[in-house]
Amino acid sequence: MKNTWEKIFEYASMPVHGTMSRKLRKSVTLQINEGKVYENAVIFLGEEFVRITEEEAGKLTINTYYDWASIGSIRTGSPTE
Repeated sequence: MKNTWEKIFEYASMPVHGTMSRKLRKSVTLQINEGKVYENAVIFLGEEFVRITEEEAGKLTINTYYDWASIGSIRTGSPTE
């Protein structure tokens, strides 16, 4: 399933210039395993893990790590046109 999950992450995000990370597209939300809904997050797709980075009010950077094998579902959301 890793290849499928990678494609979903790539669809929901765009590369951050000069890095290996990807930023969620404007107005797109991401939810892994029906947990927290991420907005304005940066995603790093590692070989063994996925890291989601988000900033909390400019004061704190929070990194959440997921093992590829532990991902059971990914939900994306975007406004209806």
